[in-house]
Amino acid sequence: MKKQLRAFCAFVVVCSLGVLLLAPGGDARSGSVKTQVPADSLVRQIERFRATTWRWQRVMSRPLTAASTTYRHHASPRYRLWVRNLWRGRAVRARRRALNPPYKSAWLCIHRYEASWRDGGAPYYGGLQMDISFQLHYGRRLYRLKGTADHWTPLEQIWVAEKARRSGRGFSPWPHTARLCGAL
Repeated sequence: MKKQLRAFCAFVVVCSLGVLLLAPGGDARSGSVKTQVPADSLVRQIERFRATTWRWQRVMSRPLTAASTTYRHHASPRYRLWVRNLWRGRAVRARRRALNPPYKSAWLCIHRYEASWRDGGAPYYGGLQMDISFQLHYGRRLYRLKGTADHWTPLEQIWVAEKARRSGRGFSPWPHTARLCGAL
């Protein structure tokens, strides 16, 4: 009985592989059936992943990844799929990196001692209590787009502070709270 069951299972596997290999669009190397994706859909996906990548890079104050638009005019679906997968990978990596800034726990600790993320009380704004000159120097784009730091997301505030830390200032703009948090 066990031999018959094994033989039947082997037969089913062989038949399934045969169907996959003979089906239109089948790929003998991967064993999968390819589905056709409309070209305009791929172009939209590429542009969405590219925009997502750039959005996260802007949050981190990083240079934007260079891009070309050859995928819009290139007739090969395989090329468009490759470009789509390339930008999808970049978007995933940029998001992962943006959501996990360096010294994240230190920044969150400093925030706990400083103020609410939405604190708009002059002369210091936001959860990390940044003054206007600090915001203009390290977060000019955000200041221009959204106003003072109390209008920025917590992640944007952390990345602006991280930009200041990377520039050589370290945690010195927050001497007392950084010391309490063990960052100094």
